Amino acid sequence: MKRKIAALCLLISLLSGTAVWMHAEADNPAVYHAEAVFAQSAEAVVYLRILREDDSLKATGTAVLVSSEGKAATAYHVVKGAERIEGTLRDGRVISSIEVIGYDEQRDAAILQLPPAEQGDGEPYEFLPVRETAVNYGEQVFAIGFPMANTPIITEGIVNSPSAEVNGRERMLISAQVASGMSGGPVIDRFGRIAGIISGSLRTMNNIHLAVHTEDLRSLLSEPVKLP
Repeated sequence: MKRKIAALCLLISLLSGTAVWMHAEADNPAVYHAEAVFAQSAEAVVYLRILREDDSLKATGTAVLVSSEGKAATAYHVVKGAERIEGTLRDGRVISSIEVIGYDEQRDAAILQLPPAEQGDGEPYEFLPVRETAVNYGEQVFAIGFPMANTPIITEGIVNSPSAEVNGRERMLISAQVASGMSGGPVIDRFGRIAGIISGSLRTMNNIHLAVHTEDLRSLLSEPVKLP
């Protein structure tokens, strides 16, 4: 009888432990490698063409969709002074009449509005969630952008510093490689969330690049739209 009771107690303990383990697994978000990050993010990344009044090309850059209604984030210096902004999505669709609906030059962040989606039966835009917590030293991150016209690339690195003062502005420093044309693209964490916006490179250090904090991005997204 005592053996049966002991065996029953052991079984209950094992089942309880399994339940706790399964609950812990359910609470942990999926962790992605570079291939998976690109696969789940590419549809939300937009190739930008900044045009002059005569439709000649002024600059190129990248943006990332942050809502299904077509709201996107980019670096302000990418769209500064644009007469017209045109975007291309991963599936090749060209989006015209993209508007700047808010920006902060000091933060180097801008919010764009794409026109209503016209894909299939009116499905919403693909987008990426914006991370709500600060990144950590050494955390793995990925950068996606368009340094080669309509050809996106992904690079991988770490967070060198979650917050560093650069030219009077707080910036996140990352080692994921950045090239011209990637500005405005997303810095993505290993859980597939936007962890920053690519802003530029640090000239005083090789292979150290700048990103806008998600705190600055979320602040701009939550502020009323104010343009001069």
